[in-house]
Amino acid sequence: MQIVDLRQIHSKTLDVLFQEEARHWRDELHWDYRPSIDLIRKFIDSRSLNGFLALDNGRPAGYGFYVLEDHKGLIGGLFVSSDYVQSAIPKEILTEMLAALRATPRLERIEAQLMPFGIEFDPAFLSKEMHLHTRQFMLLRLADAKVSEKPLSPAFRMEPWSDRAFDSAAKLIQLSYANHVDGDINDQYRSEAGGMKFLRNIVILPGCGQFLPEASFLVRPTTGDRLVGMVLTSTVKERVGHTTQVCVLPGYQGHRIGRSLMEASIHALIRRKYEWLSLTVTAVNTSAVQLYEHLGFKTIKRFAAGVWQA
Repeated sequence: MQIVDLRQIHSKTLDVLFQEEARHWRDELHWDYRPSIDLIRKFIDSRSLNGFLALDNGRPAGYGFYVLEDHKGLIGGLFVSSDYVQSAIPKEILTEMLAALRATPRLERIEAQLMPFGIEFDPAFLSKEMHLHTRQFMLLRLADAKVSEKPLSPAFRMEPWSDRAFDSAAKLIQLSYANHVDGDINDQYRSEAGGMKFLRNIVILPGCGQFLPEASFLVRPTTGDRLVGMVLTSTVKERVGHTTQVCVLPGYQGHRIGRSLMEASIHALIRRKYEWLSLTVTAVNTSAVQLYEHLGFKTIKRFAAGVWQA
């Protein structure tokens, strides 16, 4: 087995892996991963993507990549062919990436969300390398959605997403995730500046599909302009939506704001003939998991979110 730097190869070398990976995303998660693969190809061919490829007698067996952002590294992907999932290849690729990241000057933090497609990571190995949180990928067939007709409390008003809300939405993210497990997983949630980066990646850049403002909503008090809740939705495949963010300001929880936002998004998707809606949630966030289950979401995959702190 040979481990090579992604910056030493052409993206065509990974064609067979890309095709298999896209099939997994399509068949298991109902996502079209091809736009992401096109971006990966672009960065590989420009020799600007950090990562490693495992070759078995010249045959591509698996690959992983990471990016550097300010003080931290983000492991953006790790995929191993189904022919090698029982091998040590996943562990070898991840070990190479972690070693390279930890050797980066002034790096303080590593974040990774590892979506497994048949990969069985050794829990003892993962927990030794990173602090782990279990995440759930949940999927809803919109025809089976369990939405209520109960309106939002008259104390609040709901409005469509507007780009004028960027600043207040970034502040809402920071306040909503203070002392929250998701702030431990993604440190962008810990500051307004980080929240703004997250929003730009979701709304402006193709960070998670194509942003769908028609299914994204904001909630404010009827008598004020303070933003107290929002849901953001993207399209990840034809007729498939993904909830990229839903949050409610502490102190305003318990008023059905989160459920009303999700139901508004669901109704908007149904009107546009969408068939599926997915989301991810941290398993220990039991109130959120229960809300999604009450709406009809089912957990179809569990995966690890890992964090290493210097």
